[in-house]
Amino acid sequence: MGQQPLLTLLSDFGNGDVYVGVMKGVIAQINPTLTVVDLTHHIPPQNITAARFCLMNAYSYFPVGTVHVAVVDPGVGGVRRAIAVELAQGFLVGPDNGIFSGVLSQNPALAVVELTKSEYWRTAQPSRTFHGRDIFAPVGAHLASGVPLKHLGREIDPATLVMLDIAQCSQTETGVVGYIQYIDYFGNLVTNIPGSYVQGKSWSVQMAGLSIPGCETYGNVKVGDAVALVGSHGWVEIAINSGNAKLQLQISAQNRVPVYLSFF
Repeated sequence: MGQQPLLTLLSDFGNGDVYVGVMKGVIAQINPTLTVVDLTHHIPPQNITAARFCLMNAYSYFPVGTVHVAVVDPGVGGVRRAIAVELAQGFLVGPDNGIFSGVLSQNPALAVVELTKSEYWRTAQPSRTFHGRDIFAPVGAHLASGVPLKHLGREIDPATLVMLDIAQCSQTETGVVGYIQYIDYFGNLVTNIPGSYVQGKSWSVQMAGLSIPGCETYGNVKVGDAVALVGSHGWVEIAINSGNAKLQLQISAQNRVPVYLSFF
């Protein structure tokens, strides 16, 4: 018998309550042999944009067939759809609120269903506030255990899925202008400028009234100084050597602060 697919969990539930553990319990009731990987449960509450970024940057590191259950769901119990998506490399399960739009921007959907078949839920009367437990976790467990996507609900057009309105970077006469799309645990400011733009070039970033040198590592500047570099995720980021750029520069991802990248 071949190895069973992995199942990952991403949420804004934190670890101070039992919500994550309960989802794992529901998964284990369906298939206790599944391997469950926690991507993160520390997405800022209701921050779908941050969840989109984290899932997009984790997706490619998992084996073919992995099922990704993502639950950052401020519209739970409302009119938003519950969906499962099949991709060439795996599956996505969660709310249709744009949380999957980063992955889908790089990996086209092969098929999408709205989760209408309650026999694959934990209960036919799910909680209006905890679809992670009652719909998404059990559906993910069934998918990872070999249930075909088409059995989980009615097929819907991938073109109708919600896509977040994420600002795009654009080229200028002297470089590129972009925006902060994510701020990580260290306070590093991750832009939406691909690192490929700066490969083999001399460059700097202008933001918050500063001119920040483009370097290869954090240690290329003095402790406490700002530095721009290409992070492990492949995007240009702004950091403080041994510090917190978010706090020191007083930047919020929600403010759409422009980042000007210039070549010289």
